[in-house]
Amino acid sequence: MVKKSLHHPLHFEEIISRISMLDDNAPRKWGRMNASQMLKHCELVLKVALGKIELPEINILFRAVGAATKIEMQMFNNGIPRNMPTFQKLIVNFECDFDESKTNLLNSLKDFRKVSENKALPDHHRLFGTMTEKDWGFLEYKHLDHHLKQFNV
Repeated sequence: MVKKSLHHPLHFEEIISRISMLDDNAPRKWGRMNASQMLKHCELVLKVALGKIELPEINILFRAVGAATKIEMQMFNNGIPRNMPTFQKLIVNFECDFDESKTNLLNSLKDFRKVSENKALPDHHRLFGTMTEKDWGFLEYKHLDHHLKQFNV
């Protein structure tokens, strides 16, 4: 099975296309967020990679679980489990404008592309530990794929 990454032009365009197909009233398969909130959540997660949002420190147990999860996802090309806990800063439980959220996510994706082309992504993540450019491309793709599948796109 192919390990998709936002660094690969075809995979990047696939994600852009899937976001573009998303409808404001798309029903979710699981979770609490509506489509607008999901788009905002994905934008916030990308902003972590862009260094625009700093996540809080977590205890050593959660860091160990996060590092192990990263390795497992890479080894087995797993997706992200449904209803997985997330950092408080990345939870979107407020109303969002769909078009604005979609535009902001697409702009953050373009920013991610520029930053990664300049090899300027962070070398560390609070949960996943040490990060390479390859790690960021893979994990960000997996995150977006997870949420787009949540809304059947």
